[in-house]
Amino acid sequence: MKKKEWEGTTYGNAWMHKWLIRLLRFTDVRILYAFTSVFVIPVCLLINPSAGIIYRFFRERMGFGRLKSALKTYQNHCLFGQVVIDRFAMYAGKKFRIEIEGLEYYQKLTSGKESFIQLSSHMGNYEIAGYTLMHDKKALNALVFFGEKASVMSNRARLFSGTNIKMIPIRPDMGHLFEIDQALQRGEIVSMPADRIFGSQKKMQISFLGQVADFPYGPFSIATMRGLPVLAVHVMKLKCRTYKIYATPLPYDKEAPRQEQIKELAGKYVTELERMLSHYPTQWYNYFEFWGN
Repeated sequence: MKKKEWEGTTYGNAWMHKWLIRLLRFTDVRILYAFTSVFVIPVCLLINPSAGIIYRFFRERMGFGRLKSALKTYQNHCLFGQVVIDRFAMYAGKKFRIEIEGLEYYQKLTSGKESFIQLSSHMGNYEIAGYTLMHDKKALNALVFFGEKASVMSNRARLFSGTNIKMIPIRPDMGHLFEIDQALQRGEIVSMPADRIFGSQKKMQISFLGQVADFPYGPFSIATMRGLPVLAVHVMKLKCRTYKIYATPLPYDKEAPRQEQIKELAGKYVTELERMLSHYPTQWYNYFEFWGN
């Protein structure tokens, strides 16, 4: 199968999103969890090519047997449905219990004058990090997909209003690079995904779970250009209403030649992805041929 481009949009239209938020204001999320698991997910597994992609992920990359891979494929789709529901539950005003690993180091960085980079990935529920790691010491600039649904963007803007969190849309004309540069000059935080190629098509090939995969060059280049501290931030679902944030520093040799810094930082990031997947294999949500054919 040919490797797909990242579409990056949330399923559904504005009407669906509006009524889902209204429903979640007075409905327990577990009711919608059960509905999607029993009625929606089995149908999706039959008609959606993501089922085969994730099955191969478990079979070939994680090394699971056929039966276990099939079970994990179902669990993966159920968890993804729950993550989407949780996102809209937050828009509806519901709260989640959050555990944080690495908070002291994160607070040390936010207390300093220097800007820093947060690298995310498409596993777990990273959006919760933005609503949880709020503080008044540094503004956080989060890269978001330019083509995301207007209803999702408006709900994000509403939750971020009155906070120091800003959104930088990833634009086809690369205009987001100017906004990133301005934010870093102001000593702010920039958060960006580092597991999908976006904007610039420049990429790196790195061994990931036993096979070479493409990773974007930009996030690692931006960090090393200024010699900035870098964190990998992942938000993993533990229970129905509980998440755990992992804020993991990614040190690299800032005295090394620039290309060596980029290579080392990218390697540290991929190692952290592998660590997260060893604990949470069913929370990997890259539904395209990540490793190519």
